[in-house]
Amino acid sequence: MRVAVTAGGTGGHILPALAVVSALRTLESELEARFFGPENRGERTLVEESGLVFETVPSAAVRGKNPWQLAKAAGSLAKGTALALRKLRSFRADVVLSTGGYASFPASLAARVLRIPLVVFLPDVEPGWAVRVEKRLATRVATTTEAARRLLPPEKTYVTGYPVRDAFRLADRAATRQHLGANDDPVLLVAGASQGARAINRALFRALPEMTTRAIVVHITGDADREEAQERAAALPEDRRAAYVHGAFRHDLPDLMVASDLAVMRAGASVLGELPAARLPALLVPGRFAGGHQRANARWLVDGGCAEMLEESRIGELLPRVFSLLDNAERRAEMRDAARRMDRPDAALDIARIVAEVAR
Repeated sequence: MRVAVTAGGTGGHILPALAVVSALRTLESELEARFFGPENRGERTLVEESGLVFETVPSAAVRGKNPWQLAKAAGSLAKGTALALRKLRSFRADVVLSTGGYASFPASLAARVLRIPLVVFLPDVEPGWAVRVEKRLATRVATTTEAARRLLPPEKTYVTGYPVRDAFRLADRAATRQHLGANDDPVLLVAGASQGARAINRALFRALPEMTTRAIVVHITGDADREEAQERAAALPEDRRAAYVHGAFRHDLPDLMVASDLAVMRAGASVLGELPAARLPALLVPGRFAGGHQRANARWLVDGGCAEMLEESRIGELLPRVFSLLDNAERRAEMRDAARRMDRPDAALDIARIVAEVAR
């Protein structure tokens, strides 16, 4: 079976696609998979580390652009679609799997033109513009939440949950906590997203002297704030510097999430699967970009009981909100139980079965 994979430029779109490919390998002994998409946000490294061939297909976002930018974006989409047509035809794909985002659109449109079956997965609660178009082109649609079904074609939509990496199931909480030197101290994970989050980082930097008196703080900053994190760490009293663990990016994020007692995060698509898989209570600060879709993601987790939400406009309340949760072990236990109930451990396999069925 030849599977073409296409996805948006963030981890929330790419990682579930890779998880599905991993599950497909357990179903299909002779599987050849290739990734089709742009490489302007570091996608190639992430994809090739998973063992997939990367085929460059340009794309562009079209939201909120001026006329000149819209024309330029349309040109990129047209160029990407033409290139995807040629590359998909050469690959002789049996099926295309799209997990949304603007980067997925050229290959998805090319699949329709070539009459290749298309499976679209919506990772978020609400579809962005790419999935709103691709759902009409799709042979089957899968989605993370029941809440999304009303926005998708009911006759071909399946609610599967969000596929997460195997690393979440294999993580060793005790070993990671020992490595962090946590002992009985709570571990607070602060992670904006794969690109970092400036508002969250700024609020944490201000609160860091007090935060490190109460918890081991693991901070994933993104590249933009890496140097400031180093400066803030150096400014801490010497006896508290070990309580602040920082880095621009961490490959061991699944281990850190499983080891943590509380997280402060954005509400990109990945949290819908990863927080439940890690049984991790969270305070979510949804971003206000890309149509505000993160707020719908955060609301779904809040309604499910495993998270609380802090609007970015009130980010100054970060410290008391974090302390309130760290001081309330009973509340965090309730949130962990809710996360366990929301977990869909077979999501990747369920989507893989849909892909395999459509390909046949």
